[in-house]
Amino acid sequence: MGVWGSGFNCVFMRGEDMLAKVISAAIMGIDGYRVDVEVDISTGLPAFDIVGLPDNAVRESKERVRTAIKNSGFDFPVKRITVNLAPANTRKEGPAFDLPIAVGILVCIGVIKPEAVEGTLFLGELSLDGAVKSVDGVLPMVASAEANGVRRCFLPAGNAREAAIVSGVEVIPADSLQRLVSVCTGREEPTVFHADAEELFEAAGGEGLDFADVKGQEAVKRALEIAAAGMHNIIMVGPPGSGKTMMAKRIPTILPDLTVEESIEITKIYSVAGLMRNGRSLITKRPFRSPHHTISGVAMVGGGRIPKPGEVSLSHNGVLFLDELPEFERGVLEELRQPLEDGEITVSRVNGSMTFPASLMFVAAMNPCPCGFYGYSDKCRCTNTQINKYMGKVSGPLLDRIDVQIEASAVDYEDMRSKKHAESSAEIKKRVAAAHSIQAERYRDEDIYFNSQLSASQTERFCKLGKAEEELIRSAFDRLGFSARAYHKLLKLARTIADLDGGGEITVRHIAEAIQLRSLDRRLLC
Repeated sequence: MGVWGSGFNCVFMRGEDMLAKVISAAIMGIDGYRVDVEVDISTGLPAFDIVGLPDNAVRESKERVRTAIKNSGFDFPVKRITVNLAPANTRKEGPAFDLPIAVGILVCIGVIKPEAVEGTLFLGELSLDGAVKSVDGVLPMVASAEANGVRRCFLPAGNAREAAIVSGVEVIPADSLQRLVSVCTGREEPTVFHADAEELFEAAGGEGLDFADVKGQEAVKRALEIAAAGMHNIIMVGPPGSGKTMMAKRIPTILPDLTVEESIEITKIYSVAGLMRNGRSLITKRPFRSPHHTISGVAMVGGGRIPKPGEVSLSHNGVLFLDELPEFERGVLEELRQPLEDGEITVSRVNGSMTFPASLMFVAAMNPCPCGFYGYSDKCRCTNTQINKYMGKVSGPLLDRIDVQIEASAVDYEDMRSKKHAESSAEIKKRVAAAHSIQAERYRDEDIYFNSQLSASQTERFCKLGKAEEELIRSAFDRLGFSARAYHKLLKLARTIADLDGGGEITVRHIAEAIQLRSLDRRLLC
């Protein structure tokens, strides 16, 4: 994608011909890479051409740049202007090249000295009056620039909070082209924007949701605790009003807090997706995404002419919740199989193939039949054909990738009116965090973090069973017809349950509870 180096900004002059190079950046997946904006001004018929595989938004920048320079009080050269975006073999998109193109022209005509922009990154969209507007993907571009030696950047004021998370780079907000020129020419002192990731974490408020609000459903809450402790996928099946959605929304409150590294990784994804506007700086809470069942496959897994992240990537290090699972298009659900298995999603298009992270906790909820009351009330009038068709919308291979399958029964009146204290999210979170710590220590040399990420070989190494445990799981395997994948998921579940008990050996009790959490698909979803 090109070499950053220490930055190469210069002006060559041959008679009246002038050539300038300015550092900018673009996005490939969720990572940034260097783009050299080369501006050549020569004698000849007036023209303004942009080459280097620009998309329509980039080609249109010549009109924005021309008008912005004139309206900022500078003379626009009536000459032949050629702009090359190098490397020329990658597609460039978006309006972020407006600012570096304008700076390159101003360097060529002598308004800005070349040394004033040396080793400096420029990003931003120009308004016709010369104002600098926010762009998407700033964090990964600045992070990549910093990793390769760039120590200063000019970018829109609306992106300053986001970019300042990257330590080691002077982030100078530019609200207008005229102001940028004043700073580069020394007429005005630069204002460096600072941000502290640790302070942002401390300032982040609570969610206002708590498991203490959930009446009854102790078995489901236990299953959710186990799922959260090992980042296992889970499905809840039950009638309307049993609290499935209410409990799902509270899952992030029992997950451990994000680390700074996880937060920056999530923020990169949101930045590329254009969800960091309005001065947002850092994602400090685990994502909880709950798309509507009318979502398309591209919106779910990512895509587009130049692939962008979808809901599975926006849920990275967090929760993807699909309510009323059978209502989603079957094709959309089947596209989830790869990311649920691999923790990433590869999207291939004509213009390139991108891999986006998708390590998430998948949570689903569904009714047992179209009306929702099969097995729970005599109000159900659904026929066997209707029930089988409804359940058949969720394929066996997808269900096989869901570790925990739990039944959410209707809540009775006594539970609703009970004054008994229900465990708070904070109490559950302590146990989940302790289990996560055990896993982090166990897998510190394995390049994984949670039990759900264990490969088949790692499962055999870290989920060793005694004779009695082996006999129990063999019996369940034969009697319930588990697949090889389900067998390994049982072992991972048992490992997580043991971690909640302190991280000791897996016992018969742990195996038995894991089997109970994996048998719903055989009893109810067949």
